[in-house]
Amino acid sequence: MNQLAAAPQAADVDLNAMPRLGDIPRYHAGRKPSGVAIWFEARKIDWRTLDANANRVANALLASGVKPGDRVAFVGKGSDEFFDLLFGTARIGAVFVPVGWRLAPPEIVQIVDDAEASILFVGLDQLDRVDEFRAGLPRVKTFIGMEASGAGLQSFADWRDAQAASDPGIAVEPGDVALQLYTSGTTGKPKGVMLSHRNILAGRREAMQKRMPWSTWTDSDVNLVAMPLGHIGGGGWAIVGFLNDATTILEREFIPSSVLDAIETRGVSKMFMVPAALQILLAQPRVREIDYSRVRYILYGASPIALDLLRQATEVFGWQICLPYMGLSRATR
Repeated sequence: MNQLAAAPQAADVDLNAMPRLGDIPRYHAGRKPSGVAIWFEARKIDWRTLDANANRVANALLASGVKPGDRVAFVGKGSDEFFDLLFGTARIGAVFVPVGWRLAPPEIVQIVDDAEASILFVGLDQLDRVDEFRAGLPRVKTFIGMEASGAGLQSFADWRDAQAASDPGIAVEPGDVALQLYTSGTTGKPKGVMLSHRNILAGRREAMQKRMPWSTWTDSDVNLVAMPLGHIGGGGWAIVGFLNDATTILEREFIPSSVLDAIETRGVSKMFMVPAALQILLAQPRVREIDYSRVRYILYGASPIALDLLRQATEVFGWQICLPYMGLSRATR
């Protein structure tokens, strides 16, 4: 069982300096430009690079005809480029619409069409579906391939890097819509939940300012994001870490062996899991062989947790590190 040490000194971060999503990389690039923001596979992206990439994306979106309030859709697994796109979209007051990659093509088409997006960013894992997307989405005028070109699409890097790294200078209000996340559709078709910058950031900022132990972050914290980025428990949890200048280890998808590797070798101190993922993690043969002494908190949410599963998790990870955390897209205030 992990024995939690006394929490180290909290990071000196001015949370009020980041009222909009696009402010996050700008603020941290100004105070700690060489600090690692994202660790994705073999790539480490510092705040200076993330800030510049967000500006390039913002300018590329404007050059592609995207205006404030327009919807920018993405479908695919996790990658560092996802956050270039999220922060760049936020900087021009457009609305980012990440779509779950596990959905069938007709379901993806329905969501992107409902959002009325005019541009769609397609992950590597979705390139074989591009023809279906084109056929079902006449409203989408531009398709961009994430990470690499393929299926006749321009690569995201080429599209992004053709633009200047200067701030686009678009006025964005905290009350403007920033994200449109879709529900699972259990009572009908998926419904778009519109979240403003204030919706996303205010509650998290308030919890952190109260300095409750689980919401206190330090200069040495390493945040693991392994849940789908189209869910608030994935992308939203990443934003919490970014706000607090934590290095965020980003997994392409939830693979239990990779999660254990990250805990064992990359110094993970905080992470969020849905109960189903916790159950899969606990079923791994070497889960009881890992040193969890660096892990300060594992938060869970998005669905109820069975008492037996919670007992098993606290036995393996330590009672201090298993805490409930809201993970519902429509419940984000």
